[in-house]
Amino acid sequence: MKSPQTKIVPKTLLVISDLHLGAGHIIDGKRNFLEEFHFDQELIEFLEFYSSGEYIFSEVEIIINGDFFDLLAVPFVKYFDDEFWSEKAALEKFKMILNAHKDVIDAMIRFISKPSKSIIYIIGNHDAELIFPSLQEYFLNLIPQKVRHNFSFFLEEEYEPFPQIIVKHGHDYEKAHAYDRKNAIVKSIDNENYFDAPWGSYYVTRIINKFKEQRNYIDSVRPIRAMLLNGLIYDSLFTLRFMFANSFYFIMVRLLALFSGKSSIVEVAKTALKELELFDDYEYLTKDFFKMRPDAKVLIMGHTHYPMFKSFSENKIFVNTGTWTRMIHMDFSNKHIGFKLTFAQIDILEKNEAMILEERRSTKVFYDTSLEKKYYFETSLNIWRGNSSLPYTNYY
Repeated sequence: MKSPQTKIVPKTLLVISDLHLGAGHIIDGKRNFLEEFHFDQELIEFLEFYSSGEYIFSEVEIIINGDFFDLLAVPFVKYFDDEFWSEKAALEKFKMILNAHKDVIDAMIRFISKPSKSIIYIIGNHDAELIFPSLQEYFLNLIPQKVRHNFSFFLEEEYEPFPQIIVKHGHDYEKAHAYDRKNAIVKSIDNENYFDAPWGSYYVTRIINKFKEQRNYIDSVRPIRAMLLNGLIYDSLFTLRFMFANSFYFIMVRLLALFSGKSSIVEVAKTALKELELFDDYEYLTKDFFKMRPDAKVLIMGHTHYPMFKSFSENKIFVNTGTWTRMIHMDFSNKHIGFKLTFAQIDILEKNEAMILEERRSTKVFYDTSLEKKYYFETSLNIWRGNSSLPYTNYY
């Protein structure tokens, strides 16, 4: 955690993503093997820290960059198959999550009740059902009317909290998890609202969730190929079952559907590879983004659970905020097992006269003072340590 500030920061942007708050560790006396979030107290302290002390009068905006609530990880509900995606089911799942993490919700309300504090919620793919107006309305009704305007759901793909800073969850880069935000709600023959889920969401609920009951790390290992190779050696039967289930599911759900709409095997193969493609080439993705958006200076994403800070030429910066869930990184560039409570912090500072004068001298060009930029950014990827004095922690 950074040391206390020694300069005045007019505005601070904090970006967190992929915390995956689930329905609690115990549901109706049964262990919930899908709950991945274990840091309620640390998150509460995070919210308190950035709304008190040196930040008490500063403008602080927290951007929740998707997958904060995990509606794909709620077991023991009475909705099965396609009923799982109904608005009625989504609201019931959402209430379970909110009840399980009530202290966090209370802390969020306290945060936005402080002067100049706000929260923007960008919807990802694990919380995509929040596009239902009834879920948004239910959450907003938990907030006192007088401060409700300090919390808002953002339904577009990318959010620009300040000029030249772009925040997006990132699931849209993967065909398996991409969905049409404007047409994602469909009507049944009974005039009930349903979420038109991408096949990746079905895959999570029907394959990943079932295998997590036996090996709760199944979706926490990166890169995936390393997990499969090690699994074949040390946990052969389970890994073979997992690989077979994945292959069978993709063939039945996607490959056969692709064959029905394509004219050749080659075309089907190309489309299938794109369906399975994960956006793990950050350098290519980021350079392509900044090429298309030359005005942007900072791109912040989540989704992959892989924390990263990368600087490019011309002061371009890419940040992936990682996750607050357990990860097992088996590559040599980022080898660790456990939790890293990572978040992005952007301090927006006003340029003083000396800095502006120095810029003019260095560039040796005439500046129109009416167009002079008055702000600059200090961007960092931080790890929240918290200040909890609890004498013990859970063994996960």
